[in-house]
Amino acid sequence: MSALVAVVGAGPSGLVLANILHDAGVPTVVFERASRARVEHRARAGMIEYGTVQTLRAHGLADGLLRSGTIHRSCEFRFAGERFILDYGRFTGERTHYAYPQQFLVRDLIDRFLRNGGEILFDTPVTAISGLDSGRAVVGFTDTTGNERELRATFVAGCDGGLGVCRRMVPGLERHTVTNDYRAGLLAVLSATPPITTDMVYALHHDGCAIHALRTPETSRFYLQTAPGDDLTAWDDERIWAELRRRFAVAEGTLPSPGRVLEKTLVAMRSTVTEELRHGRMFLVGDAAHTITPFGGKGMNLAIADAADLARAVLLAVRTGDDRRLAGYSAKVNQRVWAVQEFSHSMIDLLCASTDGDPEFHYRLKVARLNKWRSSSAKAAGFAGDYAG
Repeated sequence: MSALVAVVGAGPSGLVLANILHDAGVPTVVFERASRARVEHRARAGMIEYGTVQTLRAHGLADGLLRSGTIHRSCEFRFAGERFILDYGRFTGERTHYAYPQQFLVRDLIDRFLRNGGEILFDTPVTAISGLDSGRAVVGFTDTTGNERELRATFVAGCDGGLGVCRRMVPGLERHTVTNDYRAGLLAVLSATPPITTDMVYALHHDGCAIHALRTPETSRFYLQTAPGDDLTAWDDERIWAELRRRFAVAEGTLPSPGRVLEKTLVAMRSTVTEELRHGRMFLVGDAAHTITPFGGKGMNLAIADAADLARAVLLAVRTGDDRRLAGYSAKVNQRVWAVQEFSHSMIDLLCASTDGDPEFHYRLKVARLNKWRSSSAKAAGFAGDYAG
């Protein structure tokens, strides 16, 4: 087999990249180790920011989210028994979010790619990648009959996440990677629960934050700060709902209604940035290049931005032989990623209960920051710009 571009991973970044290249006439093959059903039902992110919507729209990839997603322009903070709604759309020239679950977007991108004649090899794990410094890369994979096969490609896009095979194929990658582990745990819960409000809700609490993330009219994503190293078995449904209601409690404000828990998992509070993303003919994209905590909802948006940048660089190289954008891919991604990492870090600093010094002192500092945003348009505008994306 052969293709101009081999994309490893059928997540948002891989599928956006594949669709853009395929539409431009670049032969592209996508490899995905999971089944199509599994990929289309993986519940992950759900907030798609303004810049991402514009990118998807420009490439004809936004039909589903524009038709079925819901627009959001404000977020709510709960602290010290009060509610504060920050209208970030007002401060950013109507740069709003769409709430549209990641699995819905993935389903749309798969349907479009296949309908237009693209090729996705589901249930097909990539086992090896070689020849990255030669004339053509060789992608080894196991097909659905169990046979070992190869595909030769001019470029390989590693869109298979932080634990994927593409990162493992790069020797000495740790020399180009920096990591931060936060001294906090995070319980993620997806439930058959209608949203408690029309906004994202961030609750500041002495015992740890709680977050309500929008998904669909029938489902919600919740996050609870937990102790580091906490055990998932300690969080039965009764405890989850009791803790969510306690941490979201304010004088006037809706509380979560207990519903069927569809999924619960402990999320590693870790951020990583790999700064060298080109390895001969292979480029790392999205979570394969960098990971970020859920605070701020930036992960999927970063991944799609990477994919769009790489698509432009590949097209320029293919059409004109100019590889300057390919050479500058790492630097461009890193500039954006570090800016977003700083914002996510600031959200953790604001919302998570501190384990350093006097917890009450740090709690009051956080309340003071939120009160600044409530009373000063200039202070609120700075947060709004970063949040809207």
